[in-house]
Amino acid sequence: MKGGIGQLMKQAQQMQADMQKAQEEMAAMQITGESGGGMVKITMNGKHQVQALAIDDALFGDDKDMLEDLIIAAFNDAQRKLEKTTQDKFSGLAGGLSLPPGMKLPF
Repeated sequence: MKGGIGQLMKQAQQMQADMQKAQEEMAAMQITGESGGGMVKITMNGKHQVQALAIDDALFGDDKDMLEDLIIAAFNDAQRKLEKTTQDKFSGLAGGLSLPPGMKLPF
């Protein structure tokens, strides 16, 4: 039994190190959301901070409401992509940890 607990602790420590590395990678990552066929692009980092906004010059003469909608759509696209990337990145981290039946991790 003691060997099993030692192995479980070792696995937990490795998982914690992997999680820390994944968090650092996510923070440094850049995700770009687009709308209007790429006419509006918003880039954000893994901390959900907007880093860049690019608007095609052709949109400046158009309807202000449409431009605002395109900016919101690009932002929402970036958010969705970031959430999916985050979920994909962290979903496999606990996979290698062999917990006893019924025991779950708090994340």
